[in-house]
Amino acid sequence: MDEARRARLTDWLRAATGDATLAIEGMALLSGGAIQQNWALDVSGGRAWVLRTDNAATLAVSHGRAQEFSLLRAAHEAGVTVPEPLFLCEDATVTGAPFFVMRRVAGTAAAHRVVRSETLGGGRDACARALGRELARIHSIRPPRADLGFLGEAPSDPCRAFVADQRAALDRQRHPRPVLEWGLRHLERTAPPPIAPVLVHNDFRTGNIMLDEGGVTAVLDWEFSLWSDPHADLGWLCAKCWRFGNDAQEAGGIGPRAALYQGYGQVDDARVRWWELAAHIRWASIAVDQAERHISGVERSLELALTGHMVPGLEWEILRMVEARDAA
Repeated sequence: MDEARRARLTDWLRAATGDATLAIEGMALLSGGAIQQNWALDVSGGRAWVLRTDNAATLAVSHGRAQEFSLLRAAHEAGVTVPEPLFLCEDATVTGAPFFVMRRVAGTAAAHRVVRSETLGGGRDACARALGRELARIHSIRPPRADLGFLGEAPSDPCRAFVADQRAALDRQRHPRPVLEWGLRHLERTAPPPIAPVLVHNDFRTGNIMLDEGGVTAVLDWEFSLWSDPHADLGWLCAKCWRFGNDAQEAGGIGPRAALYQGYGQVDDARVRWWELAAHIRWASIAVDQAERHISGVERSLELALTGHMVPGLEWEILRMVEARDAA
């Protein structure tokens, strides 16, 4: 961030906090964040904050910063372990894009480190149970909510709403994706009956969960949240694509599926498995979109380009999962 924007940010934070002496003593771009940028702010008075703002290009399905701030605030009030939301700025002239500021928390979310550790989160079983408890708190938030009105009306049938959304996403692609279409048709044929929708994080997985040795320190990245079937979050976390090679630990490569279920409470395993297949189809569709950001020239990025190369592996897993479900 250049000096002019940093000066405008300092002035804005002084007004927001009422502290005319506030100074930004350190500012560094944090790693990760293919869709959003996260800046560590060290502020006078020993305050440690994070500023979250847009990257040059974003996904159309991603919420804006004002919406994500509202989601973070609702989660914080519901007892979910999230960074405390502090300030929201919708004036793009301050830094070039809307942003919000939240309290910085300790821990690591680095997926490849997390899945290798036997002690992060208090150990594998304890961590998986804690993740289940976090999801149960998220799912305690139910429509209607005036503060979350931007999420729209909750679907009467979340499973069929997912199929319709994904079919529309595939129809927008430049090239046909027959394996994804085939997997989607399988989901359509085997969709379970509707249940009452709740707030779903919609990206609750290894890499978006911050841990230290004591447990979960933060659930991050709420930009895809929506009203849906609570089992969608469980299926997303258990999807093989988020185990980062540690496939034996089915809860995100972190711990056992049974421990996750135990921490959550009542779980319909068959419904989770439906959403687990759905997760692979959705992630493959997102990976295609990410690659398109690079291919189109909107945002040249090796990370985005490599994301597109994940699609064949995801398609192979979709074929395997459908075959296994048909054989069951």
